[in-house]
Amino acid sequence: MITSADLAATPLFAGVEEPERERLARRAADIHLEPGEFLIREGEEPRFFILLEGELEALKDILGQHRALGRSQAGEFSGETPIFMGTASIVSVRAVVRSRVARFDRQQLQELVRDSPSAAEIIFQTMSERQAQARQIAIDTPSSRVCITGSKYDTNCRAIRSFLSANRIQFDYQPVMDGELTVCVEGGAPLEGPTVRRVAEALGFRTIPREERYDLIIAGAGPAGMAAAVYGASEGLKVLLVERFSAGGQAGTSSRIENYLGFPAGISGDELTERALKQAKRFGVEFLVKRNIEELAVLGDGHCVTLDGGDRISAPVILLATGVSWHRLEFEGHDKFMGRGIVYGTSRLDSQAVIGKRIFIVGGGNSAGQAAVFLSGYASEVVILVRGAGLNFSMSQYLIRQIQDKPNIHVEPYTEVSSVHGEDHLMEITTVSRPPDAPESTCTRDIKGLFIMIGAAAKTHWLPPALERDPKGYICTGRDLTMWPLDREPFALETSIPGVFAAGDVRHNSIKRVASGVGEGSMSVSFIHEYLALNEVRTLTTA
Repeated sequence: MITSADLAATPLFAGVEEPERERLARRAADIHLEPGEFLIREGEEPRFFILLEGELEALKDILGQHRALGRSQAGEFSGETPIFMGTASIVSVRAVVRSRVARFDRQQLQELVRDSPSAAEIIFQTMSERQAQARQIAIDTPSSRVCITGSKYDTNCRAIRSFLSANRIQFDYQPVMDGELTVCVEGGAPLEGPTVRRVAEALGFRTIPREERYDLIIAGAGPAGMAAAVYGASEGLKVLLVERFSAGGQAGTSSRIENYLGFPAGISGDELTERALKQAKRFGVEFLVKRNIEELAVLGDGHCVTLDGGDRISAPVILLATGVSWHRLEFEGHDKFMGRGIVYGTSRLDSQAVIGKRIFIVGGGNSAGQAAVFLSGYASEVVILVRGAGLNFSMSQYLIRQIQDKPNIHVEPYTEVSSVHGEDHLMEITTVSRPPDAPESTCTRDIKGLFIMIGAAAKTHWLPPALERDPKGYICTGRDLTMWPLDREPFALETSIPGVFAAGDVRHNSIKRVASGVGEGSMSVSFIHEYLALNEVRTLTTA
């Protein structure tokens, strides 16, 4: 336990009266760290620390990389800045050597400052010096990790920018009318034949699995997949998470999720995704990006998946959490202007492309509503096209209220797109309105962007015929199964192939909400443990 003598040996407490030292010592936590062990991580609830023995290193996540800010020696303190500023911890701190730390809560720090003028002077002087250091870090830090030059209508260029935006990698983009696409990563030479995967590898994303066999392979890094990865790895499973594009799924593109439990001010999809990824990596989840699982086969001791490129890996359990894709519309000019004004879904990079322009959004669900509210801060006018009577039956009320409060958002019910027009990019849209109590009417208007977020399609064609799906391709599980090969009952999220589970939007009759996906991903791990335990018992019995 921490004693008054321990604190008295530090410069901060040298001028503090003995009764006060004794009182604070009794309320301090005695933390012992091994080399490499983290004392606190960036984004966690802040605490005030005094290093009694050893050495600590402060790390800051800057542009997706950990940057060492400096080291603390015995007698030094940290954590005061985020406490007084009312923020989460702004750095991560880990032990360089075996260390001992006295940890105080916010209340104890405030009492120390209030009751000891000498300690308060030292704390605020140090805090001022650290703020000056932060200013210099901001000046010295580059504004981006990737520089891109290319046409905004180049499909590959847009794919790279979309990937970087979705993965929260800052980049500089210089649009040009003609010329080859050039991509430079972190000040290096231009990449040869830049593709999304080449850029990902240059940035240090893992694209090749380390092992040939895992305890659990998860297809898809949306809310369900990431939740399963976190719970599985935290409970000792060796987990591989495979994602074809970027973590977060459709939820990761949401500008603000305001009805997710525990975030009263709301949270953006990319922030929620970033936190989940850090959590998963903390527990040792291996994350592959820009890889597709193209085949699933049953082995004698589990299952084997084949990745694009031919890599084969196996696991006793597979979790399918691939989510869904936007339903594609068909109208005149659709294919011609894909990527040249027509976009499915939305991302933060779209905000800069619509500044001061009129845009249209097709869809009446929450994703369309969140996109409309977000883009209304940039576009001059946002028009939401809905086939039905309005938004009340398909969108959450909090989003409907926000849309009603935005003067530059307009909702057009009973309206569909019939055609789009332009030269090398989208310029005009023709819509057809079919109200039930009025004649049909057609309208053609100028447009700079068409964002489509309507319906959903489960792309499960790559799965084996033995895995049961409903007529729309969604995966059947549990009591919805009509075919099952074993004597025992299937687990609630188990598919018609024993040991293959499904969670999230891709599952038949799932509730299409972020919280539901997280819940199903978490639940699946419990069933997976039961399956593994049952399989082990059967193996021992057979042996």
